[in-house]
Amino acid sequence: MATDTSSVANQRVVDTLAARLRRRQVVGSRETALETVLVLRQVISKARFSNIDQLVEIIRSVGRKLVEAQPKEYTVGNTVRKVLHHIREEYHTASKGTAVVSKSKDALSIAKFVLQGQPRTQNVVQKTNLNDSHAMLKENDADDPDAFARTLKPVLMEAIQDVLDELETVHDNVSKNAKDHIHSDEIILTIGKSSTVEAFLKAAAPYRKYTVIVADTAPSYSGHDMAQSLSSAGISTVLVPDSSIYALMSRINKVMLGAHAILANGGMFAITGSLLAATAARAHSTPVVVCAGQFKLTPQWNLYHEYGALDFADPSSVLGFEEGNLVDKVDVVNPFYDYVRPELIDAFITNDGDHPPSSVYRLIKEAYDDEDYEL
Repeated sequence: MATDTSSVANQRVVDTLAARLRRRQVVGSRETALETVLVLRQVISKARFSNIDQLVEIIRSVGRKLVEAQPKEYTVGNTVRKVLHHIREEYHTASKGTAVVSKSKDALSIAKFVLQGQPRTQNVVQKTNLNDSHAMLKENDADDPDAFARTLKPVLMEAIQDVLDELETVHDNVSKNAKDHIHSDEIILTIGKSSTVEAFLKAAAPYRKYTVIVADTAPSYSGHDMAQSLSSAGISTVLVPDSSIYALMSRINKVMLGAHAILANGGMFAITGSLLAATAARAHSTPVVVCAGQFKLTPQWNLYHEYGALDFADPSSVLGFEEGNLVDKVDVVNPFYDYVRPELIDAFITNDGDHPPSSVYRLIKEAYDDEDYEL
């Protein structure tokens, strides 16, 4: 009965999030990623398993259901892959009978090494030492089927907490070196409203005086909210129509874009209008930088379709149905996202340093396990 109760509870939690994703009640890369982590934490805390393969299959089944509910929100699958990667690392460490250590926040990357000048002496944080508690990982124990899960769950919870902490601090970590990327008297162009770009620009404001030109990004006009937010923070801001982007590009020093998903080839899906800005920037040799957390890295390629993410909004916001005869003569396409090719991007500014598009595939190999590319 306990098994049935926990299984039904888990199923209900997963079904609820799947329904919300399907109805677009949860939207945006970071929001969907956070919701996915919280559901996985609840599922794992109540799940019963006697070996690591059973646990992996439980997580994968949840991931498949959520991805099928909303395949356009790529961070759902990315988050499941990240959790699986952390869990395998923690399991392998625990199965050797050694202390489990933090990997996400305390691991020393090349970028952090350069910034810090030298490694920290307290680089490894002890979390759970299975030797101290004299606990052994016993898989498939017939006498006590729950022994494996009971011993491993505290370690798994901390692995999931690592992923959650990364998501909750991603804006601060992307923005921590903003003043080194933005210089005084620069004119920066951005498109629409990206929370990451917004945090990045605001982080540099106390140190630099610069101007931001925001394209209004029709038909959503999310650029209006972005311009209002930046102006309220004391940043010199100019709101312009999308049609002005090319004409203004000769005066722009840098284009800063957000991302919906960063693909394995170094390209990305970004809000509609990003391709226009990136193409104009390339014509004027203006650098294009993308501010995005690494949780947006996805092992997907955009090889077979022209429109970003094949995700379309209501065409009536572009051309109203009241136009009568005209509507019958044209096909109106209103994609949510553009696909921006890697050759149009100069750098990705992430929560783990700066990377060129050619490095994205390596970052994906480090972030996820090969067997999880297809959930």
